[in-house]
Amino acid sequence: MANKSQMRKNTLLGYLFIGPWLICFLAFTALPFAASFFLSFTEYNMLSVPKFIGFSNYIRLFTQDNLFMTSLGVTFKFVFISIPLRLLFALMVAMILNRDSKAVPIYRVIYYLPSILGGSVAVSVMWKYCFSKTGVFNSFLNMLGIPCNISWISNKDTALWSIILLFIWQFGSPMLIFLSGLKQIPRSYYEAAVVDGAGPVKKFFRITLPLLSPIIFFNLVMQMIGGFMVFSQAMIITDGGPMNKTLVYALYLYRQSFAYYKMGYGCAMAWILLVIIGFFTALVFKSSSAWVFYENEMFDGKSNKRKGRARRK
Repeated sequence: MANKSQMRKNTLLGYLFIGPWLICFLAFTALPFAASFFLSFTEYNMLSVPKFIGFSNYIRLFTQDNLFMTSLGVTFKFVFISIPLRLLFALMVAMILNRDSKAVPIYRVIYYLPSILGGSVAVSVMWKYCFSKTGVFNSFLNMLGIPCNISWISNKDTALWSIILLFIWQFGSPMLIFLSGLKQIPRSYYEAAVVDGAGPVKKFFRITLPLLSPIIFFNLVMQMIGGFMVFSQAMIITDGGPMNKTLVYALYLYRQSFAYYKMGYGCAMAWILLVIIGFFTALVFKSSSAWVFYENEMFDGKSNKRKGRARRK
């Protein structure tokens, strides 16, 4: 009996400790999640009682709403261009900073600052003025002798690229994660490679890249999710223009929900976005067995893993 009483006390104490988190989870995650799913099947303008309409919102999305497909195309273009470039720049800078120097901590802070400030309204406004017709970017090009008198954010061919450039500029977070991964690679591997006559390129592709693949996998998933949800930059810098060339999915969802007061329709769009993100995340996870390697697989289990695959084929 004493043991049961003590176990009951420990259980109650455990619930007491997780109580604040549990209440916040239910109030701000679980309940809104369930409410959003229900509202996606309704016609709801936030002022009247939701009216159940079944799958009408989803049918309208795919059959009647041309801007839905436009926003999807813009978002896919944004993600598939910006994410690889952002990770590439992050890895390059991480490799540059992966050395013993007293100035390296200062450089890390400098490179990480855009990631801290990048999502703010102030930085987006600054970026908007930098790429305007009389902005700093045009002034810099004119100073180099390249005459340029266009507004990069108002031109339909360059507007999206200005937002992509801002997203790439915020590479501090994946850079720090790459840097942490690089520091976990034992130097003895590189020393052994030098003894075998391997050059910098061979060391990068045979040692650095395979051992860093779990970190690349993590960064890819996290950055991809963030890329699909990009919103503030497109809203502040271009507001979806010109000619809807920067109308990313999250911005169009916001307009439907809070500008046109079609909350039920916006909830349906949110669930479509969840399915899209889930699909691409699952795709990355599925493909990871072919390109993500761990240290024990590289030197002990990699050959056995390949042999097992060959036998299954």
